[in-house]
Amino acid sequence: MSTVNHYSQLYQSLKKGQLVSLVSRYSPELVTKTLFVDEEAKKWASQTPNVESLYLEKNLESYLTVEILRPHPRMIIFGGGHISKALVPMASLLNYHIVVYDDRPFFANPGRFPEAQKVICDAFDAIDQNIQIQGHEYVVIVTRGHKHDQDCLRFILNGQEPAYMGMIGSKRRVAIVRRQIEAEGIIKDKIDRLHSPIGLKIGAVSPAELAVSILAEVVACRHSGQEAKTLAGEATADMEVMEWLAEGDLSQAAVITVLSAKGSTPRAAGAKMVAFFDGRTIGSIGGGCAEAAVMGQAREIINTGGYALRTVDLTDSADEDGMVCGGAMEIMIEAANSALWDSPEKSHFLT
Repeated sequence: MSTVNHYSQLYQSLKKGQLVSLVSRYSPELVTKTLFVDEEAKKWASQTPNVESLYLEKNLESYLTVEILRPHPRMIIFGGGHISKALVPMASLLNYHIVVYDDRPFFANPGRFPEAQKVICDAFDAIDQNIQIQGHEYVVIVTRGHKHDQDCLRFILNGQEPAYMGMIGSKRRVAIVRRQIEAEGIIKDKIDRLHSPIGLKIGAVSPAELAVSILAEVVACRHSGQEAKTLAGEATADMEVMEWLAEGDLSQAAVITVLSAKGSTPRAAGAKMVAFFDGRTIGSIGGGCAEAAVMGQAREIINTGGYALRTVDLTDSADEDGMVCGGAMEIMIEAANSALWDSPEKSHFLT
């Protein structure tokens, strides 16, 4: 076992787009954690009971929990025009990892899209040499003409289908592209899952309004579509929290994690934050009453080490204060530097 800060490995794995499982054993003697990545992480993901709880085992003396952490979703935007210029900063606020693709150097450059993680300048018929689309990604086609739309759509439909694909255009332009693609023998069912004309129908006119309508449709798809079922039991990692855990002074902080949530709680199981002795925090487990209830104990644990399990019942507060949220959360408060880390090969969790 090691006391080395393995949160740095966790953070780097998430930055690479890898699925991560963080398995923790809390016992009276110590806290032990093991990090699993990609295929090994998927094995643990298959054992997670439901989205309401991180527990795999729970008794009076010890707890076994598993956090399934997915990196921020990737949004691939084909076309670097006016809509993309408005869309990219908005998508960045929603923590999407953004790739912009265009064939024009003036439109495809990092200076135009500082919030994008990657900007690619190449021909639209060369997409396959630059991008590989995966099933949990979101694809937006907003190029300047239906020929380029068709190149993008053909590439998408001939590969792994993303979680969302949408294409800009009038009904007439969209119909032309769909007919041409269908004539090439691509299955109609796949084409029918294309969101086009793109975006929720909110009467959008300006590029900024169109960007709002596109993001609204993407968010609706993410949280109510097929991917929502796939993501049950998984949490999108708060990268600000993970970055601090990877690079900060762990002796000066407590890590607070929602282990289970029932009812109308402000955050679901897996929500995480870092708390400091002076009251500062990074991340959130719901704000207000939820965080106020645990901050005193967090300060204690920063001084003494170890961990504490706390139940926060928000039902009475919701009734008294007129809050929208209620329900109850089980919250783990632990010294950030208290855990010993196992290697996956030696982990006692696998026995």
